[in-house]
Amino acid sequence: MPMTDRHDPANTRPEASGATHDGPDPALAGIGQAMTRMRLLIGRRFVGRMALKRIGTGLELSDIDAIGVIKRVAPHQEVTVGAIAEQMRIDPSRGSRIVADLVKQGLLERAASQEDGRRSIVRMTASGKQVLEQIEEIKRELIVEATAGWPQEDIVKFAALYDRFTVGLETQLDQFEQGE
Repeated sequence: MPMTDRHDPANTRPEASGATHDGPDPALAGIGQAMTRMRLLIGRRFVGRMALKRIGTGLELSDIDAIGVIKRVAPHQEVTVGAIAEQMRIDPSRGSRIVADLVKQGLLERAASQEDGRRSIVRMTASGKQVLEQIEEIKRELIVEATAGWPQEDIVKFAALYDRFTVGLETQLDQFEQGE
């Protein structure tokens, strides 16, 4: 294998082990450090808190999470309170309280399942979709601000690489959870 300059940040061909003859690949270490910073931003709920502040509704972070679950899951399957709780990794009774509050606010509605009429599903109302659109717009604004000054080709490349990286981590998560 040819020697590569491990100090070159453009070096995208680290050895399979992620190390060179001189030690860990600095590019991979940089990704790890960026992941830690991103985890801290996510843990501080920056985007959600910013959205709540800008929207000015009586919503809480858990409400945004539940709406986000419905957005992600609904295209693939009917959404139940149990599915929301599972995706949010919370107790079903807490999930039920969150959904009840969102129904009371007019953002969600309950309906009978088309697959099993005995089962209740949850879906967004027009008001819920409007709130989701506002949240998505705020997220886009934050991304635009974070990438201000980037050439368009860098944004396009980053979007593709970030998605590819996330898919790789999701695959590892699936494998990990299947092995447990």
